[in-house]
Amino acid sequence: MAEARTTLRHTFNTDAELYDRVRPGYPAELFDQLPTGRVLEIGCGTGQATEPLARRGRPIVAIELGEQLADVARRKLSRFPQVEIITADFETWPLPPEPFDLVLAATSFHWIDPDIRVAKAAQALRPGGTLATIATHHVFGGTTAFFADAQECYLRFDPDTPPGLRLRPSAEIPTDRAEIDASPDFGPARFHRYEWDQPYTTQAYLDVLTTYSGHIALPAPARAGLLRCIADLIDNKYGGRIVKRYLTELRLADR
Repeated sequence: MAEARTTLRHTFNTDAELYDRVRPGYPAELFDQLPTGRVLEIGCGTGQATEPLARRGRPIVAIELGEQLADVARRKLSRFPQVEIITADFETWPLPPEPFDLVLAATSFHWIDPDIRVAKAAQALRPGGTLATIATHHVFGGTTAFFADAQECYLRFDPDTPPGLRLRPSAEIPTDRAEIDASPDFGPARFHRYEWDQPYTTQAYLDVLTTYSGHIALPAPARAGLLRCIADLIDNKYGGRIVKRYLTELRLADR
């Protein structure tokens, strides 16, 4: 498990420009739930969450493992002098002496070593500071028939696809509270959820699929076959357009 996590989290660095262009962002109202003050962001990617915070004037130190991803983030955020992008992994990066008011991990916390992430986030925070993690779930909705049909493509080309796999409604997605509630460093977790739809053309959907770690890690022939299968499905049965539903979950906990 640890080896797979270490391998897969490096895959996002393979095409940082594409990642920046096609990855979905986060609902604007989510950022209004975050406390003010100095921010440490873990795994900023190309800055999808960093930029909205920077526009709100927050001083930010952002850690990103991927060199290409960090380079794109630096370029995008160069107009914000209060933002510093550091290329490093959070597990070994030495914490600065001054604590932070907010530690944020946007769709990245699950990539950090689970034996380290909560305790080190607590060490980075001042007493009363907040750990905020954002998770994105793929849920039932949008062009529902397409996602059921697309499973046949995955069963053909991805051997790890469980048979009978289907998207669940957002109400059936459990909140992820056990890790925080088990920590002696944090109060109870609290949650805000945002459900939203994103339309895609055939090519736009293929582009976003190619930024997901599981798709990148497939052998090239299998990946090409999978993408062809999905493209044919969207073009021939769904008129070249689909809608995907996302559930964005913000988890907050105070030190």
